[in-house]
Amino acid sequence: MRLWVRRGALALGILLASATVAWAQPYRRVVALTSLTADILHRLDGQRLVGVPGSSLLEKQPELARLPKVSEGRVQPNLERIVALKPDVVIGASLFHEPTANRLQSLGIATHLVDVRRWEDLEAVTRQLAQLTATNPDPLLRLFRSLNAPKPARAREVLVLVSERPILTPNRDSWAGSMLERFHLRNLAADLQGRSPIAGYVTLSPEQVLRLDPEVLIVVGGPGENPLPRWQSQSFWRRLKAVRQGEVYALDYYGLVNPGSVEAIRQAALRLQAIAQGRR
Repeated sequence: MRLWVRRGALALGILLASATVAWAQPYRRVVALTSLTADILHRLDGQRLVGVPGSSLLEKQPELARLPKVSEGRVQPNLERIVALKPDVVIGASLFHEPTANRLQSLGIATHLVDVRRWEDLEAVTRQLAQLTATNPDPLLRLFRSLNAPKPARAREVLVLVSERPILTPNRDSWAGSMLERFHLRNLAADLQGRSPIAGYVTLSPEQVLRLDPEVLIVVGGPGENPLPRWQSQSFWRRLKAVRQGEVYALDYYGLVNPGSVEAIRQAALRLQAIAQGRR
């Protein structure tokens, strides 16, 4: 996990595994550009947040739902709205929010860009945001660490299908891959590499899915969606061992593919824990 810290003309890339940063004083007015960082900051100290992204995940929390929105959907945030909130710092996602960070930097507003691709990143970002705001991360870290599963005698073989056109599955270099590892599920695509429109994901052909023939199949849907009908029309579907044995599970996109929020992560973790232990 890499945290990019920008202040004025200064840009520092800090690898948190080997470095710690101290600021002269904590930030007191924070704008979050992702639902996950907004949720983490709210749980650390809700009084620091002055702006959040538009997100269905945040709408479920009244304290966050009433805060000013600085973005909607997968577009760059509204710069004028951010500036009007007079933030001390803006927290965003590396790469995606780089254009916004550059413009804010030119205006003298500090920005911090984070990337959560693995469980270790989640804990590191939580500690870093707590340091930036002089808050205590321990309760949240204890929650994260409680979400685990005992290592079984034999790991169940799993394949996660995220989309059907093209057929995408996560390898180990993704948040979903990290989640499977944490709950001792053997990801059959962990070591696969290939061209894909999304980093950390691999495109499969129907023939490859049949060759992998997983013991457990996880299909991913959007919020409130049942993705099974989309897959049941695929020609290979009924030939899969997991389908014949009734070991198919539908999980939400948020929590498994995109961490989204603390509650989304918790819900996905509980589902994976049950799957790892052979429980419905």
